[in-house]
Amino acid sequence: MSKKIIKDELPENYEELKKAVNRTASWRARYEAVEELGSYNTSQVIDILKTRLANDPVYKIQEAAYRILIEFGENVQLPAQKKFEVVKGANKVFLRVKKSLPKDHTFEEFATKLKRMRIDVYDAYEGERGIDWLEKEWASVGK
Repeated sequence: MSKKIIKDELPENYEELKKAVNRTASWRARYEAVEELGSYNTSQVIDILKTRLANDPVYKIQEAAYRILIEFGENVQLPAQKKFEVVKGANKVFLRVKKSLPKDHTFEEFATKLKRMRIDVYDAYEGERGIDWLEKEWASVGK
């Protein structure tokens, strides 16, 4: 098993990674940025990872930040996974989007409109619960 090499300086693309780790429209970009920042043990990186640990709506990203911070020797706690709303007020957003479409709309139309209106909500739920969960939620909302 190979041990990853941890550097004590900022990466050359630090500003780009800092933007990516805060991009609400793509949980995958945030995850990749967290993983890449995990190779650099600096106070700035630790601050960014602690922020992701405390505030990211996607639990997979919180877990990655936690794992890296533990490797860095930080004393942190993994937050509990959210059981209900990943994004506060998301059920109201789902209802508003569904009501704005014709009665016989498809899930694909709903997903497209949700992406256009609230990419942050769509992305958080896609990353946290998956597209199948979102489809079940669409079927049950507003009944």
